[in-house]
Amino acid sequence: MKHLLNPLDLSVEEIDEILDLANDIEANPEKYAHACDGKKLATLFYEPSTRTRLSHEAAMMNLGGNVLGFSSADSSSATKGESVSDTIRMISCYADICAMRHPKEGAPMVASQYSSIPIINAGDGGHQHPTQTLTDLLTIRSEKGRLHDITIGLCGDLKFGRTVHSLIHALVRYENVKFVLISPEELRLPSYIRKDVLDKHNIPYEEVVRLEDAMGELDLLYMTRVQKERFFNEEDYVRMKDFYILDAAKMELAKEDMLVLHPLPRVNEISVEVDRDPRAIYFKQAQYGVYVRMALILTLLEIKVS
Repeated sequence: MKHLLNPLDLSVEEIDEILDLANDIEANPEKYAHACDGKKLATLFYEPSTRTRLSHEAAMMNLGGNVLGFSSADSSSATKGESVSDTIRMISCYADICAMRHPKEGAPMVASQYSSIPIINAGDGGHQHPTQTLTDLLTIRSEKGRLHDITIGLCGDLKFGRTVHSLIHALVRYENVKFVLISPEELRLPSYIRKDVLDKHNIPYEEVVRLEDAMGELDLLYMTRVQKERFFNEEDYVRMKDFYILDAAKMELAKEDMLVLHPLPRVNEISVEVDRDPRAIYFKQAQYGVYVRMALILTLLEIKVS
């Protein structure tokens, strides 16, 4: 039985197979409409989510399966003190596969050690978000035609941004990828990722503070919000939350084919005027998320559709 806890749980070949399957699902949705008839997905979301939870649920429903679970720890037995290990033992009796989001790093890994069904890490604290990474890879490959030979700017909260951490882990395995890390000093990429991932694999990167200084060289710009829920005090959050705002003027500095991605939700970091720019593909990115999660569910459940 296979789980998805970290992007590195999948080889490059396995990722390519999931992306190929997602593309086929997009092209032939009716072919997969009953692939999961009789199957159940449990969504255990211990912290708020819109896109990740609903896209997992939509993915299972599109495959003909059913969904059960909770969208808040307050509505679960966690409020009574039930452990993650006990919860997953119970859920394994009710469902065939589980998507879990938890504010504590490593909680999905703990669940996987006690589970008799596949676990999908739908985000654990500031650690990893592998299904968002698959969404990002599918978006990039579908829109750019490749996952190699790209310069990608990662902008905003690089310290707590689990989507950024997961994406870096995945992209370093492709050829000729360069990172431009755009953040204030307080929200820089953690040193362990710079040293253990980028430096270890001899991946070229530069760190800049001003977004304007990076725009002209990017093939992709990955914007992130400053995450209020990761800050220890309100004062630091208020000081940092509007540090970067992508607007039409900054977009004029970019290449004609540079694409803007964002894992969403956005707050103030992308002006709504950018939505009209054809290079802004973050809402299309959310749609790709449904296809890739459909492909992932089929893969983990080992369901083949001919």
